[in-house]
Amino acid sequence: MKTYGSVRVSSHDQNEARQLAAMNELGVPSENIYIDKQSGKDFNRPNYKAMVSKLKQGDLIYVLSIDRLGRNYEEIQNEWRILTKEKGVDIAVVDMPLLDTRINKDLIGTFIADLVLQILSFMAHSERDNIRKHQAEGVAAARRRGVRFGRPIKKPPENFGKLIKQWERGEMQLYELLGQTGFKEATFYNRLREYRCSKRK
Repeated sequence: MKTYGSVRVSSHDQNEARQLAAMNELGVPSENIYIDKQSGKDFNRPNYKAMVSKLKQGDLIYVLSIDRLGRNYEEIQNEWRILTKEKGVDIAVVDMPLLDTRINKDLIGTFIADLVLQILSFMAHSERDNIRKHQAEGVAAARRRGVRFGRPIKKPPENFGKLIKQWERGEMQLYELLGQTGFKEATFYNRLREYRCSKRK
């Protein structure tokens, strides 16, 4: 039997130290700890998939909490079934001792574990939905305040009008104009349209 640790954080700027410390305390070999830095919306995570490909019947996976395993209710339920029923692997959720498939393998124990799994995976899913909702509300509020997202708009130089006239009179080639403004062609035509509209007002 081999022991593995599945560690996940949602982004590269989040810290996985707590999860790694737990895996070390549990005696999981460092080469058997698989870390992914991406969303828990599904199990299409490269290092997680690499770990699953090595699993053999009787192996054990530690995960710190159910939301570190995933945040999609149906995906968690399905993955749990594949690992425990099809692959014959044990799973131990460190923060929830009731979710340890090594113990209470009788009918009542299995029922309780399944019930706890459903509740916790539902909570993880709900939390993910709430996070997305709050993010959307935050973005909407920022936009109402005039906050712009994405790349900053590159403004034309002060002599933009003069450069346009030279270009229109054929005194300057387009590539020369682009070189002086620092615009790409598509950006130049957008700024040109805005400039002409402002002159009509």
